[in-house]
Amino acid sequence: MSGSDEFTKAEYARRLADVKHRMETAGFDLIICQDPANMSWLTGYDGWSFYVPQCVLVHLEEERPIWFGRAQDAKSARMTTSLPETNIVPFSERLVQHPVEHPYDELAGLIRARGWNRARIGVEMDAHYYTARCHAHLAGGLPEARFSNNHDLVNWARLVKSEAELALIREAGAICSNAMNRAIEKMRPGVPQNHVIAEIYHAQIMGVAGAGGDYTAICPLMPVGEGTSTPHLTWSDAPLPDSGLAIVEIAGVRRRYHAALTRTVHFGKPPAALSDMAKVIVEGVDAGLEMARPGNTAEQVEAAWQAVLRRNGLKKESRVGYPVGLAYPPDWGERTVSLRPGDKTELEPGMCFHLMAGVWLDDFGVAISESFVVADNGGERLCDVTRDLIVID
Repeated sequence: MSGSDEFTKAEYARRLADVKHRMETAGFDLIICQDPANMSWLTGYDGWSFYVPQCVLVHLEEERPIWFGRAQDAKSARMTTSLPETNIVPFSERLVQHPVEHPYDELAGLIRARGWNRARIGVEMDAHYYTARCHAHLAGGLPEARFSNNHDLVNWARLVKSEAELALIREAGAICSNAMNRAIEKMRPGVPQNHVIAEIYHAQIMGVAGAGGDYTAICPLMPVGEGTSTPHLTWSDAPLPDSGLAIVEIAGVRRRYHAALTRTVHFGKPPAALSDMAKVIVEGVDAGLEMARPGNTAEQVEAAWQAVLRRNGLKKESRVGYPVGLAYPPDWGERTVSLRPGDKTELEPGMCFHLMAGVWLDDFGVAISESFVVADNGGERLCDVTRDLIVID
């Protein structure tokens, strides 16, 4: 499927024009995007090829982006983008995991051949796959260029979603809701944890009527018992307990667009204090969603959530949310705005966030999160799953 099949040519042109405007403002002639989500957003490129060096180049004077990647993956670029053949540039297969040479030696050669060897070049210093070796070979091959961090320039351009993107994210929310409900149905004392995860994977990929699912940027997270006191544990093949907590954090994905959700389950009758904590968390989420209106700021959303917690003797020191959308492993967050004190980013319609509402104490934790779209009436929830501590007797 080509990029033009997912979104119109006009949308890709708008994205590119926005990025070029940001480049001019930041003082860049050329940016090099290794983040696979940025590569896809700019061109439509899609493939599990991000384990080797690859990138998309945007130059102010070049009409279309340039895809640069492994020769074996050039066909993927032809199939998933509408880039002209001259803008699909493969590197030599012999350079894959070469002990001395590197694919970015040829990238530097490409840039020299285009006459951009003295360009002001912005690179993605925080991109997961932009390694120290990538930068060393690129900078070494272009001694006259001026390199600097582009500070996630394209990530910021992705912050406000188009209507076409929102349609995919809403479908992802429906997929996520179904997968979470299937997980809850499967979670019974004695059921091996991996059986629950298998049910989640099945539901994620099967999707819902009219919308098949895709792989997620983060695997399902399911801490159990004391493991709920920390948020990023996965699962084992141990049976679920007769009594105690489990947290499930998953996403639904449609064409790489994510909607994430977290729910907490208690096996057996929960202590009253635990039920009360869950109610406070949901109340805090509602306060945050109410504040998630255009013109308000990211820190105001966090402050509304935090005020509810403090009023009830609780606190969460980490940020409470981050943007979600187009994503590849290892993370579904966009690495831009944070819902936390000091972030004065003004919210706009079409921004999408995961309000990661959880409280983690020394021995246990409770998390009941929501993904939402910023809208005139507050945050529009993307998922529809019971918003409470889920009790399984």
